[in-house]
Amino acid sequence: MANQHMTLSRRGFMRTTGLASGGMLIGFNLFQACKPKVEPPVDLSQLNYNDFNAFIEIAEDGTVKIYSPNPEIGQGVKTSMPMIIAEELDVAWKDVYVAQAPLNTEHYTRQVAGGSQSIRHGWDALRQTGATAKQMLVNAAAAKWGVDASECTVSEGVITNAAGETLGYGDVVNEAAKLEVPEEVTLKKPSEYNIIGKDARNVDIDEIITGKPLFGLDYKVEGMVYAAVARPPAFGQTLKSFDDTKARQMPGVIDIFTIGEKARALLEKDERTGNILSGSDKVVVIAETTWQAMKAKEALETVWEDGENMESTADHDKILTDLLDGNEFQTMRADGNVKKAFAEADQVLERTYESPFLPHNCMEPMNFFAHVTDEKVHLVGPIQTPEWKAGLVSAMLERDPKEIHLEMTRMGGGFGRRLFGDFVLEAAEISDKIRKPVKVVYSREDDMNDGIYRMAIKYRIKAGVKDGQVTAYHLKEAAINSNMYGLIPNFFPAGAIENYQVDAANHKSPITTGAWRAPYTNFLAYAEQSFFDELAEMMEVDRVQLRLDLLKKVDAASDERIQYSPERMIKVIESAVEKSGWGKQPKGVYQGFVNYYCHNSHVAEVADVVIENGEPVVKKVTCVVDCGIVVNPLGAKNQAEGGVIDGIGHAMYGDFGFEKGKPVASNFDKYRLIRMKEAPVVEVHFIKNDLSPTGLGEPTLPPAGGAIANALKAATGNRLYKQPFTKTPELLKPRKQEIIG
Repeated sequence: MANQHMTLSRRGFMRTTGLASGGMLIGFNLFQACKPKVEPPVDLSQLNYNDFNAFIEIAEDGTVKIYSPNPEIGQGVKTSMPMIIAEELDVAWKDVYVAQAPLNTEHYTRQVAGGSQSIRHGWDALRQTGATAKQMLVNAAAAKWGVDASECTVSEGVITNAAGETLGYGDVVNEAAKLEVPEEVTLKKPSEYNIIGKDARNVDIDEIITGKPLFGLDYKVEGMVYAAVARPPAFGQTLKSFDDTKARQMPGVIDIFTIGEKARALLEKDERTGNILSGSDKVVVIAETTWQAMKAKEALETVWEDGENMESTADHDKILTDLLDGNEFQTMRADGNVKKAFAEADQVLERTYESPFLPHNCMEPMNFFAHVTDEKVHLVGPIQTPEWKAGLVSAMLERDPKEIHLEMTRMGGGFGRRLFGDFVLEAAEISDKIRKPVKVVYSREDDMNDGIYRMAIKYRIKAGVKDGQVTAYHLKEAAINSNMYGLIPNFFPAGAIENYQVDAANHKSPITTGAWRAPYTNFLAYAEQSFFDELAEMMEVDRVQLRLDLLKKVDAASDERIQYSPERMIKVIESAVEKSGWGKQPKGVYQGFVNYYCHNSHVAEVADVVIENGEPVVKKVTCVVDCGIVVNPLGAKNQAEGGVIDGIGHAMYGDFGFEKGKPVASNFDKYRLIRMKEAPVVEVHFIKNDLSPTGLGEPTLPPAGGAIANALKAATGNRLYKQPFTKTPELLKPRKQEIIG
């Protein structure tokens, strides 16, 4: 790949769309990762920095401080995105310190953690910003020497001219910041990278393992009080009355009151909040400590009134089946004529797949700090969508958006739950009422019982075969509250089958639902990939070859709707076959194969299952990923492994339902997660290329369920059509006769 020349304005440099869109800049934790020549080591956070731009500050000793605008939810962007700027800025990794930036809509855009898009959106502009800053520093040094900038070279923050004279970045930063932004800068070729592609430790790792304040629950200010909130115990209920006599007598209790009026007004203003906010009043307990607030909340005597729609899991099961059987669909893609193709088919296969609601269960329960005064609204905590939440708070409190100051903390997990920020709105409404700094803290029960859940979904897939070829494919989706986003119908097998149709229908429910790690594809991948395996069996063809043959029919160049690359998908399939020893494992090792595209990345996975003590056990998953250039291999591997294990755990065990609107599980005693001893070995391989990076936080999760479902079929002879798989334990028992394939 040749060097790239990029052009951008000074305004664009200060607010680059990529810094902007992905925002996070360079980072390195110097405290442990380098060995200083002088003891004790310098505290980089206390150095006197000179502003260079909205993202970069450089001290006189050459130390670089970068502000990371985007939320860090454990996906590692606070480390990997900064590496991109560090590479093009040509600074020594050991000389960089990273700090979390607050929400700032003037300097940054897309301060969002979601959709596995941070690095993808930020890639070009992050490089541009680093390269532009470097060129301005070089220009300043050249002017100081009275030489041409083209004669100068840079290495680790030191500029050298043809005569061998040197200047550090710190020596010229003030002059450089005043220069015009160069109209054209040169970006490095991948072969020239010194930082990108090398393992880097998490920039927060020392603080995490030593318990330093990083997370929302850690945030405290003088005079802060704590709030516990009694919310409707069932979806569809509203508060009728409450008695707080006992609660007010408990230690530490400061006040008890209701909120809800401002939230209801916001619901009328902004329809998007309908899926994340209850219209009911809530009872708030204010106390000196979290524990006191929660114990007093338990002492409240509340009466809740049922609404018209108090739905149960049995209701949802029938509703979704009726939707699939009905004719009220939104057609999201239609190629050819599926009805005619099915009528002419030699063979037809139709199967229905079912999934339950799922909570997010972040390790750190929901929490947020708010302090509302006449001058400003100060918000601090773990949120994936700070700009959206600041806007909603502004609308709810009828305050000027400029008066909203929101700071982001590191998050103890997100998985989509912290996209929605109902807890931010609660904190703001409470503080507005008491005019004190307050932190709302959920208990685990609060978190599970008043969640924004992954919606229950059913898929019905039908395929027709004519003369040994797949000639028709019809996918129907029935979901609670919303349907798959518009790009998904253009994922594989779109373009591979002449007669292809995707239809969707949904039921509006009072249960709050929203994104859950890898929305929709987290279940759809299992359904489609299980279906393809069964289709191959019916056709009596090799299951991997069937996928390859379909991919070879795709002409992505002539159909701009196609989202995936058939060539890249073929490569991950062939690599997974090779790396996993597909079809070459010893007797007693049963394998399941899948391939899937989502979040702009191509993945293939092979699961190995063995029978131990009469039970199938997932021993290993081989995962091959094409996500373009891998910025931080260590972080990327962690993401890929975590996605696979998360996908297996929820496919096997995740089950959640409702009885008359009330969740049936409120803690981990009744909600099953994968356990450490059940986590298989995950072997991750990345396809090496020089293509721009794509998503990685989510793409390895969706295929995992299909991989183990297909391996379990090989081991037991039974097909699985419902998640979680443990809900039908009889299908996890191997048949007595030997099963082959």
